[in-house]
Amino acid sequence: MADIAWSSILDDSLGSFTLAELPPTLELPALPHAVTQFTEKAGQDEVDLLELAKIVETDNGLTVELLRHVNSTYVGLRNKAKNVHQAMSMLGLRQTKNFVITTGMRGAVQSRQSKLINQSSFWNANLQKALFAREIAKLLKTDEDVAFSGALLQDFLLPVLSNDLMNEYMQFIQTREQQTQGLPEFEQAVFGWDHALAGACLARRWKLPDELVCCMLTHHFGLRILSHEVLGRSPAAAVALSAMLPDQLRQSRLGLDLLQRLQTKWKAFDLVTIAERVDALHEENAMGVKNDFPLARRCQAAANSADAYADGTLTRLAS
Repeated sequence: MADIAWSSILDDSLGSFTLAELPPTLELPALPHAVTQFTEKAGQDEVDLLELAKIVETDNGLTVELLRHVNSTYVGLRNKAKNVHQAMSMLGLRQTKNFVITTGMRGAVQSRQSKLINQSSFWNANLQKALFAREIAKLLKTDEDVAFSGALLQDFLLPVLSNDLMNEYMQFIQTREQQTQGLPEFEQAVFGWDHALAGACLARRWKLPDELVCCMLTHHFGLRILSHEVLGRSPAAAVALSAMLPDQLRQSRLGLDLLQRLQTKWKAFDLVTIAERVDALHEENAMGVKNDFPLARRCQAAANSADAYADGTLTRLAS
């Protein structure tokens, strides 16, 4: 992954698009000051963990979340992390940076009300996608942490966009049964841009890591990303596959069907087995939030439907 020119990919893909092209009435979220400071400091050549810890400690919410995350992740430890510096030492700089970014961005979006999206269900579904992306990253032998963070944040701007532009997004929801296009195609037709482009542009303004921004930008590439010369075995590919899973807005209507077909081309990819693993991890990581829509159940239902269709086709051909 170190050989990928993420910045160049972003330059080419974003082109001349800027946030100025979004409606002026749109109220974009602001990244917490502590997260901005942390990201800038962590990107310097000489990094002092103690200085970074002091930045995190200026944000009480971030401090609590980091300690809770570390102490629940490393449950076997005899001595729990008692302060941010200890927690960062356990996680390491790279994982701490991903955690601070994802937690800060999630908090920025959750602080806004959404008339169209249930925030709890939204982030629960994103956790499901993040866990799925991490499992795919293992198969691709690429960076699991970037895949997880990229998948968790891939749709981070949707609650804000769908709230401030509710009439347009309601049009998609009300007509999606008759549409063959997914949400990104609908957005491009209506706005001239989509939430992946807008989210990546905002994330880049926030100076987030280029590889994370690239995962956001390309998350609706679908299966075609696997044949991409550069991104085909990268965390971005894992995120793109996770974006095909079901969600509230049903962004990708044929996502599960296409993932079912992928199994015939990629022998290491077993959708139901991966889904069962994701559900188990989801239960461990959801902090008491019930998973009302287990992924394995949905994948098995999709597989049964495909088998039933195939059996019906064979019966008709034989008769």
